[in-house]
Amino acid sequence: MASSSFQISALLLAALGIIILLIATASNSWKTSSSTNTVNTAGQIYEGLWMNCATSVQCKSFYFFLSLDTYIQACRALMVTSLVLGLLGTLVTVFGLECTQLGSTTKYTKAKIATIGGIVFILSGLSSMVAISWYASRITAQFFDSLYAGTKYELGVALYIGWAGSLLSMLGGMLLTFSCKGSKRQKQRNYHYDPAATQRATEPCIYNKMSETVTSAKDYV
Repeated sequence: MASSSFQISALLLAALGIIILLIATASNSWKTSSSTNTVNTAGQIYEGLWMNCATSVQCKSFYFFLSLDTYIQACRALMVTSLVLGLLGTLVTVFGLECTQLGSTTKYTKAKIATIGGIVFILSGLSSMVAISWYASRITAQFFDSLYAGTKYELGVALYIGWAGSLLSMLGGMLLTFSCKGSKRQKQRNYHYDPAATQRATEPCIYNKMSETVTSAKDYV
């Protein structure tokens, strides 16, 4: 029961991370125009993976995918991959929980399924972590480049939200994996080999029809 509660807690933690990553992916606050930028006269500018906004009211979507910078395209793909992996990990882990019934699946098989779900959650968190860190590195590189003539941006709130979601997803996946490893070790410790019982099971027996009793060949002699 304790192992089942631990698995559920790890699943909820990882699922919370995926929800946070979904919010970060849809947010338009991946980067905001620097407060020291005196060239901009339209007010604060916010930009995400899908559109940019001026004062969070006037927004313009990125309609042409091929016209975007390569790193934005890659970050889009990584974030979408992270969300898909998170959904897949949730479904797999639900079927691998000890408290769920899936046909005649044994506990050992369910532990392996839950372990796979945990690994998928870890991959999901790593995918989003790479995308967010890559995006943040481009912002900081342009900000500190004295030769960069374009609008300089600062890290947006969505990046911090995404980092938190990535960590939660990976943490939940690792807890799931460790809980299943512990269940396997516990099963091995609980197994007791009794050579006497094995010998009795393999010993030939003689069935006496009149007394309806079963006597071993050794006792019969």
